[in-house]
Amino acid sequence: MSESKDYTYQSIARSVLDQGVDTMFGLMGDANLFMVDHFVRNCGGTFVPVAYEGSSVLMALAYSHVAGRVGVATVTHGPGLTNCTTALTEGARGHVPMVLLAGDTPVMNPQHLQGIDQRELVKVTGCGFEQMRAPETASYDIGHAFYRARVEKRPIVLNMPADFMWQETVHEKKVFEVFETPAYVPEGDGVDQAIGMIASARRPIILAGAGAVGARDSLIRLADRLEAPLATTLKAKGLFNDHPYNMDIFGTLSTPAAYEVIDKADCVVAFGASLHAFTTDQGKLMKGKRVIQINEDPAQISFNYHPDAALAADAGLTADNIVYWLDEAEIAPSGFTGELDMKTLTAHPPGQADKAKPGYVNYMYALDRLEEALPDNRVLTTDGGRFMTEVWCRVSAPDPKSFIATTNFGSIGIGLQEAIGASVAAPDRPVVLFTGDGGFMMGGLNEFNTAVRLQQDLIVVLCNDSAYGAEHIQFLDKRMDPGLAQFDWPSFAEVATALGGQGVYVQSAEDLDGAIKAIETRDRPLLIELRLDPNDVPRMRI
Repeated sequence: MSESKDYTYQSIARSVLDQGVDTMFGLMGDANLFMVDHFVRNCGGTFVPVAYEGSSVLMALAYSHVAGRVGVATVTHGPGLTNCTTALTEGARGHVPMVLLAGDTPVMNPQHLQGIDQRELVKVTGCGFEQMRAPETASYDIGHAFYRARVEKRPIVLNMPADFMWQETVHEKKVFEVFETPAYVPEGDGVDQAIGMIASARRPIILAGAGAVGARDSLIRLADRLEAPLATTLKAKGLFNDHPYNMDIFGTLSTPAAYEVIDKADCVVAFGASLHAFTTDQGKLMKGKRVIQINEDPAQISFNYHPDAALAADAGLTADNIVYWLDEAEIAPSGFTGELDMKTLTAHPPGQADKAKPGYVNYMYALDRLEEALPDNRVLTTDGGRFMTEVWCRVSAPDPKSFIATTNFGSIGIGLQEAIGASVAAPDRPVVLFTGDGGFMMGGLNEFNTAVRLQQDLIVVLCNDSAYGAEHIQFLDKRMDPGLAQFDWPSFAEVATALGGQGVYVQSAEDLDGAIKAIETRDRPLLIELRLDPNDVPRMRI
């Protein structure tokens, strides 16, 4: 095993590279600037500098999702870390593996101006905390942080005291293997009970969540064997694209026709889904039917909904096992798919261009046009806001890895940062972001120029209703004046151009034609500002 003498900051940089990571997002400060410099100049790594610390975490989260690798971010101590709390919570609740290299104030200076209890702060977010114990343990502690991120499927914050950085140490490569043996296929009464419910169903539906994305082929085999339609949760959007009996998103985001079919089903077999309230429509869609939940994480079973049967097991192996026993018992297919008109089932009501008032564009009409005009191989990202549910329903993504919904913490203002991270992970593909006016002012404005500096192929569709929409609706529902929720923003199209991108302002169907031409001829980050009537934006379907 090779050993060499380094300063601690050099060992940290080398240790990140040892984990197979060549890209780091971050903002430099007292506690991490020498490490970042060594990572770039001596290790050949790529550093993506951000304007705000939390952005680095969000970019690393998206990078992890799209690239399928542990994302890495770095910030300095005190406010550098406190500025990451929303982003860290988003990652923890989304079960995204990443590592944040967070500087800490010097151990020898307990009265440092920026000193806080960083462990306690990280615990509040739901992320894991790993303390760098001494200069001589730096490579081990970093290796263990990466191991934990992969195994625990959440962000791990590695705490790096600033006064360790210029102390000498011996670098030793430490990479810990993650043993990814699939969860077992259960036997006994539980699996017999589940198969019995499935075999007796006359109108079954196969539902896949994010935990079953890797089991696509096995789930399709089971659905075809049962003659059952397929559906996904939001996070698995796009998993069954092109299958003839794909109903798309299950739950409050379903078309009215699909919702009716789900409501009349007698059995739902859910793989890798937690069955939260939006998927089940507060439990309404589960009434009158048997529900079988298969999840390799036992903690997700009954977390949101108590099923009739449950198996803590691998999705693909279990689906194959069910098919085997159905064949052994010569169970006839249900015939359910033969009753379905899939064209009607998956069609959302079309938008109408002439429905918009002068000075505005009809939102649903714009989404329908953009669905056809946006590049097919896109990575689709959405920020938070009332506009997002119609995007999820009307704008497609090639597959779940190409779709990011920043909804795990219910925050707005974090979509553009994740879009940038997705673009770093997939530099040869266009990334499309749908964001709102409030969200863009909160977080997107900080980082749009970052996309310009990186020369990214980024298309931002900014849905501008000049309001914080969710609050606007609540005031109207109570017959109150919504004025406090309304804002007179600047022209976002002009701001985008000033920041080095291209901005296009859309306030009519004719303007939308121009925006679509701009998509075809884009040569820099493009922002399309859709001017929307705040009283004519559809309500959120959640």
